[in-house]
Amino acid sequence: MTATPSSNGVGRNQPRGPGGRWQARPGPPPDEPPAGGGGSGGRVAALDEPLPDDRFLNRELSWLDFNARVLTLAENPAIPLLERAKFLAIFAGNLDEFYMVRVAGLKRRMQTGLPLRGPDGVPARAQLELISERSAELVGRQARCFLREVAPGLAEAGVEMVRWSDLSPVERDRLRDYFRDQVFPVLTPLAVDPAHPFPYISGLSLNLAVMLRDPQGGPELYARVKVPNNVPRLVSVDSGGRSYRFLPVEELIAAHLGALFSGMDIIEHHLFRVTRNADLEVEEDRDEDLLQALERELARRRFGPPVRLEVAASISDHVLEWLVRELDMDSHDILRVPGVLDLSALWQVYEGVDRPDLKDRPFVPATHPRFAEGETPRSVFATLRDGDILVHHPYHSFSTSVQRFIEQAADDPNVLAIKQTLYRTSGDSPVVDALIDAAEAGKQVVVLVEVKARFDEQANIGWARMLEKAGCHVVYGLVGLKTHCKTALVIRQEGNPRSVPT
Repeated sequence: MTATPSSNGVGRNQPRGPGGRWQARPGPPPDEPPAGGGGSGGRVAALDEPLPDDRFLNRELSWLDFNARVLTLAENPAIPLLERAKFLAIFAGNLDEFYMVRVAGLKRRMQTGLPLRGPDGVPARAQLELISERSAELVGRQARCFLREVAPGLAEAGVEMVRWSDLSPVERDRLRDYFRDQVFPVLTPLAVDPAHPFPYISGLSLNLAVMLRDPQGGPELYARVKVPNNVPRLVSVDSGGRSYRFLPVEELIAAHLGALFSGMDIIEHHLFRVTRNADLEVEEDRDEDLLQALERELARRRFGPPVRLEVAASISDHVLEWLVRELDMDSHDILRVPGVLDLSALWQVYEGVDRPDLKDRPFVPATHPRFAEGETPRSVFATLRDGDILVHHPYHSFSTSVQRFIEQAADDPNVLAIKQTLYRTSGDSPVVDALIDAAEAGKQVVVLVEVKARFDEQANIGWARMLEKAGCHVVYGLVGLKTHCKTALVIRQEGNPRSVPT
């Protein structure tokens, strides 16, 4: 930041004294002219100096620094263990979206020949290399945090992630039954040979790369087994009282590869995961129907080009070379992950383990004192008539303030219209229900639904159509802009309306 001199000669970047007051730096003696000429000429010359070339931070590396702060919370030993596991899961999910959108956008600009330098002046290819280095460093920290601190701490507390080799014969028999009944029917192993090309790998799916050989002789063969996403990622080995043990489902599948490739020798197998471009390319100025254009792009999203390949750190070089060749990826797209791939699975542990002693105390938002109901319930409008109310979310309850405001507006016969924006909503949004009730009651309801909300596009298209069907007037955002603000306007008839003479 460049200092802006003020009338008393104190710049914005000058040091502060006690109490936060600005302190002037010592200047030249009164009888000595300032450097650069007399009068104010010295200051003008300083302002005319060229700004340093490195005055801007790189946008993508700055975002990775933000995610590093999430990781720092996972590394904090003062935070309860399951909360630390949750932050590891949040870090992993954040990094997935970063590659699906930010890195994908850089790659697309390189391929299309668009201007490649941002305000910081770093070319796109150099940015990708820096991103690769920084991501590898952060993922290494994440793995160390989990393997050396969080996992051992949870195991000591009775919450353990185990391997197939750790199980007793009785536990293995029980999980073999589970594999036969729940997992095996949804597996589809696919061999890769001249007659069977490399299969499509869906984004963020876990897969096993398997190397096989016919015991009767012949070349080594490759196959791919997709880990199904319709069974739990972590299989419960046992859970009772204060003890929980989980087996990753890929371990269960790997232990039964012989049943999938009967008569073949399993030489080796490795877990891998592909991230694909999920950024939507909608030319709003050209497309006449934004909704149709979005739906078309959403259908294409799952077929976006790969932007990252995550592999287990133990993968052999020849299997990795095979994956890189078949997926047509560059060396900086590869991320070797020590330990467990895709730690977003720790959400399952956080939500499935009933151990309040390993979590933060639940936070219960408070009802604003002005909205607190006494013996006689009072309407929101009567309360607002006494003066404005400022609520702070999430510290003040949303349900007893904003939600109640919209619900009472929908039910109030004196309300003529409700106009508001919707960006993201829950799966069973009471606000959407209230807007539908208002429209069905004959009120004018206008809703700006931001259908370009990242990764909520499909859900918002569904909400928009539901609102339209109920009689609401729906606007699908603004061309060239994304509406993030949350605002509502309720038009209500106050007092006795004047009679119209007949």
